[in-house]
Amino acid sequence: MYRYDDYDRALVRERVAQFRDQVARRLSGELSEEEFLPLRLQNGLYLQKHAYMLRVAIPYGTLSSDQLRTLALIAREYDRGYGHFTTRQNIQFNWIDLERVPDILERLADVDMHAIQTSGNCVRNITTEAFAGVAADELLDPRPLAEILRQWSTVNPEFLFLPRKFKIALCAAEEDRAAVQMHDIGLYLYRDGDGEMRLKVLVGGGLGRTPILAQVIREGLHWRHLLSYVEAVLRVYNRHGRRDNKYKARIKILVKALGIEAFAREVEAEWEHLRDGPAQLTEAEYARVAASFTTPAYATLDAADLEHGRRLAEDPAFARWCARNLQPHKVPGYASVVISTKPGPEAPPGDVTAAQMEAVADWAERFGFGEIRIAHEQNLVLPDVPKRDLHALWLAACEAGLATPNVGLLTDIIACPGGDYCALANAKSIPIAQAIQARFRDPARLEALGELSLNISGCMNACGHHHIGNIGILGVDKGGSEWYQVTLGGAQGMSAALGRVIGPSFSAAEVPQVIEHIADTYLAHREGDERFVDTLGRIGLEPFKARVYTREEEPA
Repeated sequence: MYRYDDYDRALVRERVAQFRDQVARRLSGELSEEEFLPLRLQNGLYLQKHAYMLRVAIPYGTLSSDQLRTLALIAREYDRGYGHFTTRQNIQFNWIDLERVPDILERLADVDMHAIQTSGNCVRNITTEAFAGVAADELLDPRPLAEILRQWSTVNPEFLFLPRKFKIALCAAEEDRAAVQMHDIGLYLYRDGDGEMRLKVLVGGGLGRTPILAQVIREGLHWRHLLSYVEAVLRVYNRHGRRDNKYKARIKILVKALGIEAFAREVEAEWEHLRDGPAQLTEAEYARVAASFTTPAYATLDAADLEHGRRLAEDPAFARWCARNLQPHKVPGYASVVISTKPGPEAPPGDVTAAQMEAVADWAERFGFGEIRIAHEQNLVLPDVPKRDLHALWLAACEAGLATPNVGLLTDIIACPGGDYCALANAKSIPIAQAIQARFRDPARLEALGELSLNISGCMNACGHHHIGNIGILGVDKGGSEWYQVTLGGAQGMSAALGRVIGPSFSAAEVPQVIEHIADTYLAHREGDERFVDTLGRIGLEPFKARVYTREEEPA
């Protein structure tokens, strides 16, 4: 993984010192909250319902074991013993005292971390899939370009005050596991017939109040032009994006208003001034960054480990975990392991305790090369585990409460913090997730339903990605009460889709039964091994609506 150089460290240390002074002036009353607001947002600090929340950047979802231990320390010493991993591959601490924030930032700087640009109208955390560099279906490694984008966009003065926040994602595998089409700029990497790295560039994606899938603006962009082309897109957006209405300020609204062809013409015209300028990448610069992503010292192992096979045959619980929580690895004898943060109603999705973080950090060193990934589904990933060590890892995960075999199943719920914490939320997300998890605790029932995603957002900002869940749940305000709107048919990946609203919203008490009805309808109409989204695509919404909105007669 990338390690900071002296320039990176100096920049982060200077920002810590600057913000320490700003916090002191806020605490003394020299700065009002209105004056302090843009300063704290530039450092990832939000004021939520009960306390300040600090969002820490995890670039493209990659952590070292030492960094994860530092996050555990912050959770234990500065928060309430846990952190919340987000759909942007970051971590949030929800109970932070303002006067202690500079000390937290110092702790982060000690391990080459920060909270810069995790908020505000700027280029946010650059993301890619959690299996980058190790996935069996990977075409090439997206991490060097992700890191180049991170360095270029960090404290770039031209783009620190955009009309609205701006998110960029990359994918370089056959399957899109980075939700690329939901981003302001999405980049698909591939090699052309001559072996040259190229990019398909998409723009104008986003969820929130107006969900839109990104559209292709350019095919076959040479990797050398990555920065200049992204800069051209940002300049057009910065120049024409609306600043009078934050609900219409995202680039997706501009692209929709102009049309993709007109927007593309604007970008191409701007790019003509930039394409052969200082932003053009060189082989030397790419090599400098790529050197941080060298292949680990993998052992030479058989693709099929006999001891692992014996364990699978003898232990059904272990076999079930392997079937759900492993991802194929490009190196024979290895697997990537997904650590589910969704054990059930005992813990909110994405929440991990300090002790659990420390355990995962230990496993990363014991069973891998000291690296951890964060998936946008809010799970943790150990990218390089020998198959011969999987049983030992599973036993340790069981002891730590991190061995739930539900990755990709209904209870692998994505959920934002919702109304329990967020001042913007219309409704709570966590209790709804917990109620659904309690309803669907039977492993056999979950396996019968198969691959089925359920995402929950507490408001239209869609931090829980409800639009792209096979089942989506959105909290809405209805006369001062919390109600929940349900969508069906959303999907991420290469065949991304936005869910459709099935009808009127439901009370919190009704939601678990509604999900039960949806699941039953799917099973009743499924043909063979058909997935939920395929059955829905074949039969449409009507059978689901009929079941959900049919009132069962009360017994006499």
